[in-house]
Amino acid sequence: MYCNSAALSGRVTFNRWTMESFSVSLILAAAGNSTRFGSDKLGQDLGGRPLLLRSVELFTKRDEVRSIIVAAPPENMTEFRDRFGAQLSFHGVTIVPGGTIDRWETIRNALKAVPADATHIAVHDAARPATSDDLISRVFEAARLHDAVIPALNVADTLKRVSEESVEAQQEDSIADSILGEDAEMSKAKGRFVQATVDRSNLVSVQTPQVFKADVLRRAYAQTDLSGVTDDASLVERMGTKVLVVDGELRNLKVTVPEDLRTIRLLLGIAAPEGRAVHKRF
Repeated sequence: MYCNSAALSGRVTFNRWTMESFSVSLILAAAGNSTRFGSDKLGQDLGGRPLLLRSVELFTKRDEVRSIIVAAPPENMTEFRDRFGAQLSFHGVTIVPGGTIDRWETIRNALKAVPADATHIAVHDAARPATSDDLISRVFEAARLHDAVIPALNVADTLKRVSEESVEAQQEDSIADSILGEDAEMSKAKGRFVQATVDRSNLVSVQTPQVFKADVLRRAYAQTDLSGVTDDASLVERMGTKVLVVDGELRNLKVTVPEDLRTIRLLLGIAAPEGRAVHKRF
């Protein structure tokens, strides 16, 4: 590796040997059941293509990405293949069953399909279809130098830890309760009490793609205790490996609830399907 004058301004250039030794296998975690969204979020229309396909297409034109693996819901593999198989096959995607309970099961299953010659493994949430090419380049470039790299945003809001239990947050209305019954109970406002205000200094909100040296991520998932894992970097941290954080971006939103999808459509300038001509909908 060598540096030229561009490195003095924060950019690093790489010779051909370094470029050729950087081979990424991408895992897309798509095994969730979309409980908070209320329906199949990966199949939602996003500019005439399913949201899942949009996420895949973020990486299909990148020379560094040599293979793509989608970990699908194991209980609906046939339905998943019927719905997305042809489009994913066009991009050379391998579909594997994900986990049934925890996210770590999904990634561990997908690791079995990673080619042996992959030097790095990237993990991306299938529900993040708006990640920019600049962010992906930023993470990939840092991963050439560091064993583990993740994008994240500085936390701007005040953070508070609240009680686990909720309490009623409005006065009782015995007349309405008697008329509406269970519906009235469900509509009552509830709240939780503040237990502490958390210092947000040096706190970040983590995103994907997260990129790791292949042997580092494999060793991380070979650990016996994988409980309490919310992202892949946390497993790598348990081994004592340093994780580098690079700048994420606001548009790299994960679709969790319907409002997130509406926000992403606005960010990308994409109309909802009912706002487009019928022949332009998939």
